[in-house]
Amino acid sequence: MKKAYLFLATGFEEMEAIGTVDILRRGGIDTQTVSITNEHKVSGAHSIEAIADCLLKECDFSDADALVLPGGMPGSKNLDACDPLRGVLIGQYKKGKIVAAICAAPLVLGRLGLLKGRKATCYPGFEGMLIGAEITGKSVEKDDHVITGKGPGLVIPFGLKLVEVIKSKAVAEEVAAGLLS
Repeated sequence: MKKAYLFLATGFEEMEAIGTVDILRRGGIDTQTVSITNEHKVSGAHSIEAIADCLLKECDFSDADALVLPGGMPGSKNLDACDPLRGVLIGQYKKGKIVAAICAAPLVLGRLGLLKGRKATCYPGFEGMLIGAEITGKSVEKDDHVITGKGPGLVIPFGLKLVEVIKSKAVAEEVAAGLLS
């Protein structure tokens, strides 16, 4: 079974996190939420709490087909400040496996140098942190094994692109039909 991990930091964007997990699971992708804090309970940018499936320090990501970062503030900055997560992302990227981020979270990939020479998109105002990227402003951008999304209102296209890349276009279309999108 295909596997994805979505990382939760204090201040994550709730729509992006929960919406993406929902779409991935509808697509038959085993998706686990991972707290980068020392607690399973993580508070989002709008004070909605989520209970993560596991803690970063307890996880083995060797089976990951995709690693996903939701945006939100200060969630994106908290993701960026997490050295163990940064190491996991670099390892995934070097293996040629999917790394994905939406909204402000592409700043993490940019600051790691993972967007150099790649097309990318992000929430307006964060373009300067996507170091070396060709900013397209599109809703969703896929460049090889890197997927970026623009913001919370675009979580459905972002999630569907992940399903398409991880599983298939047919599965993504099936999920889209069920979502009436």
